[in-house]
Amino acid sequence: MGDPKQEGIDPSPERASVTWTDFLRSQADALLACDFIETATLTGQRQYILAIIEHATRRIHVLGTTAHPTAAWVDQAFRNLVMDLQDMGCRARFLVRDRDGKFPALMDEILANAGIRTVITGIRIPRMNAAMERWVQSCRRELLDRCLVWNERHLRHALLEYERFYNRHRAHQALDQAAPLRTVPEPITDPTRIAELSVRRRDRLGGVLHEYSHAA
Repeated sequence: MGDPKQEGIDPSPERASVTWTDFLRSQADALLACDFIETATLTGQRQYILAIIEHATRRIHVLGTTAHPTAAWVDQAFRNLVMDLQDMGCRARFLVRDRDGKFPALMDEILANAGIRTVITGIRIPRMNAAMERWVQSCRRELLDRCLVWNERHLRHALLEYERFYNRHRAHQALDQAAPLRTVPEPITDPTRIAELSVRRRDRLGGVLHEYSHAA
């Protein structure tokens, strides 16, 4: 069989292009994703939560919540994010987001000035932002659907508690049961220690969240 190039045959599209999955895997260490979550307080006020996730570590950053997600509010949230990422030494290069109209054009410029390129997902294809969508589901199931939110201040407090819980305690399958900011502890193999094992529970948000640890 002759050389396809000599025969004038172009390479297969599958071989010449990078799939979305390959892109996510190859750029995980430099990839962020964001989304808005909509919820409501007991008074019926709509609240819009803006959050960012780091693909490689699964670390979540709740940028804030507001009843009025204006362009100025979103822009300031991303300015704050850029400064926080620089302080942490995070070298993000891409940010994945959907086509939500609450994302202003200036937001992309703020990120571009920090060396972060915005990647917009396809229309009605939430799987292109799967890591963020998965966190949204977890936040709803583990917090928002189980907590009666009085007002914006109460919601901010609850989100801060959940962010700490998610990053420092909650086990993640994608991280082999570690947490974004906590490694998996060494297994206990000593029969004596196993027989005397004592587990301590710490409740957060009045028992909405539970943290378990070995008692000293």
